[in-house]
Amino acid sequence: MRITAIETCIAGNPWKNWLFARVSTDEGLYGIGEGTVNYFARTVETAIHELKHLILGMDPFQIEMLSQRLIRDVYTEGGQVHMCAVAAIEIACWDIIGKATGQPVHRLIGGRCHEKLRAYANGWYRGPRTPESFHEKAKAVVRRGYTALKFDPFGDNWRTLPRYEFDLSLDIIRAVRDSVGNSVDILIEGHCRFNPSTAIEFACAMADTRPMWFEEPVVHTSIPAMVEVARRSPVPIATGESLSNKQQFADLLRSDSVHILQPEPLNLGGLFATRKIADMVDAHYGMIAPHSAQGPVCSAACAQLNASLPNFLIHEIFDEFNEPWEKEIVVNPVEVVDGYIEVSERPGLGIDLNIEEILKHPYQQENAIPLFRKGWERRHYK
Repeated sequence: MRITAIETCIAGNPWKNWLFARVSTDEGLYGIGEGTVNYFARTVETAIHELKHLILGMDPFQIEMLSQRLIRDVYTEGGQVHMCAVAAIEIACWDIIGKATGQPVHRLIGGRCHEKLRAYANGWYRGPRTPESFHEKAKAVVRRGYTALKFDPFGDNWRTLPRYEFDLSLDIIRAVRDSVGNSVDILIEGHCRFNPSTAIEFACAMADTRPMWFEEPVVHTSIPAMVEVARRSPVPIATGESLSNKQQFADLLRSDSVHILQPEPLNLGGLFATRKIADMVDAHYGMIAPHSAQGPVCSAACAQLNASLPNFLIHEIFDEFNEPWEKEIVVNPVEVVDGYIEVSERPGLGIDLNIEEILKHPYQQENAIPLFRKGWERRHYK
């Protein structure tokens, strides 16, 4: 079997353009992948087409050699943009392998470790940044059956929190805890906003609400800063979504201070690289909660990956809180039932793209999450 073509398309989701790839073979089988990254959909799409000549004619089963040609042989550090392009192709190849063997991907990368996957809701708090709004919306999420939910209460703040903003953010967290009770986990998203002193102060202030984690409170590019916060925070720190190679994870794990890691398969070049990192984390007694806040192909890929990980913790779900047409652009999308995902046993990723529906939602340059623009949580960006 040989790779004969790689095609791309973009679905213009208002909060992030979703980039998909389709890899075709000479035996008529094809696979689908995703390379979404905030703000850079067209850039990653171009990168896919610039790279594809390196692997046309190769066997899609040669995952390691495909990745080496697309990463090592390029001899350029392209960060997330480069790795998302590679991931779109690599994930599509796993889909092909699954179809060729008649097996779901999770059986090909270790086998099923979990009958179903506990999920946490994200993207549910669209609306005004008030304790009242968060309180009511959190109730609605729990009514859907979720036992965990994540949110960013911090508005457009950066580096520091003025006293009013500090107190408002804390009030929002307390309102959500009051809304959902003590049996539901709350996860606090930091979006790399703060300097270490602010992050530590806020972690201490919210500790009595018992969050499951405080995610990326400081910028991911400073591993020493993340380590300092993790060592001094009474709330567990989660991070890793923005890292783009295993060497960065090795540097972070060396401190033995962060034990919830969130590798993003798209930022790492695909599923095989992420699977290797999960083993590295396991060696440090850590748990894995892969970042999965992209499109529906990434959701399906993460579900297959997570099913194979003994140290899997919880699965991120944006899908139910996206635009209603999301489920129309894929066949057999990931479904959440009473807060859990039933892992597909269909061959490959278990889903397919509906190109006709995707074309109804074209790319828009303004489709992105402006996390440092006032009112971003309302998702009224235009």
